[in-house]
Amino acid sequence: MTDHSEALPAVAFVGLGNMGGPMSARLVRAGYPVTGCDPVPQARAALDGAGGRTAETAAEAARNADVVVLMLPSSGVVEAVLGDPAVLAALGEGSTVVDMSSSDPMSTRRLAASLEARGVTLIDAPVSGGVKGAENGRLTIMVGGAEDELKRLSPLLATLGTARRAGEVGAGHALKAINNLLSATHLLATAEGVRAGERFGLDPAVMVELINSSSGRSGSTDNKFPNFVLPGTYDSGFGMRLMVKDMRIAVGLARELGVAGSLTDHAVALWEQALATLPDTADHTEIARWAYAGAADREPVTG
Repeated sequence: MTDHSEALPAVAFVGLGNMGGPMSARLVRAGYPVTGCDPVPQARAALDGAGGRTAETAAEAARNADVVVLMLPSSGVVEAVLGDPAVLAALGEGSTVVDMSSSDPMSTRRLAASLEARGVTLIDAPVSGGVKGAENGRLTIMVGGAEDELKRLSPLLATLGTARRAGEVGAGHALKAINNLLSATHLLATAEGVRAGERFGLDPAVMVELINSSSGRSGSTDNKFPNFVLPGTYDSGFGMRLMVKDMRIAVGLARELGVAGSLTDHAVALWEQALATLPDTADHTEIARWAYAGAADREPVTG
């Protein structure tokens, strides 16, 4: 591969976990000079092994970076990073922060306004596609920000997947939360449907195969059931706690806008029951394991 590092912007990548690790490695392979930061030593070592550089702190990673990419677990963590005086001092005027986390869109708008006053641009660019999508560069990237910012960052984002502008800043995070609310609702409904079919005597694998050529098809039947649920691995790489966090963002946004829905509120309540029952480290696909346990042993959901 030809080294284009001198022509490409320097990237600080904060958050090298299940998604950030392979994403940052792809940028390194594409020739970007990447300095990564993560509190987990193994995550830093993986980027080192991929040819990137690592830093002990986000401020150190951001120093001299043209673009700072965040892939963090929540808005609270994003706010803590971008509120750190050392990080703010490291962000040079004209630099860009790309929040690829699943964050609260209202928080994103506030942060964007605060950074704009310092001459720093923030765009949101959350992703869908899971760990495999991060590894193979086939993520769907939902961008919130000005069109010229997307155009400027399009080569970098194209290394990670397919980017499309959702609207102004915050729009990407709003759409991602809504997407995950739908995905979670589909997954739970699929688990309950497959459980009923299995009780009737149907083969779950045959059910999923036929549903995938019928109108009940979804990302859950096409990907999550055949790859993580039916084999019993439950290892998609996306935690249940994170899924519930995204669902809460979506229903909270709907309430704030006066368009709350009873179905999605009920779905969140069911997922919260599962979250309270399963281990803290449970993968989000383990909602199917919880659903398979049957409704008889659960407390009724009210509200």
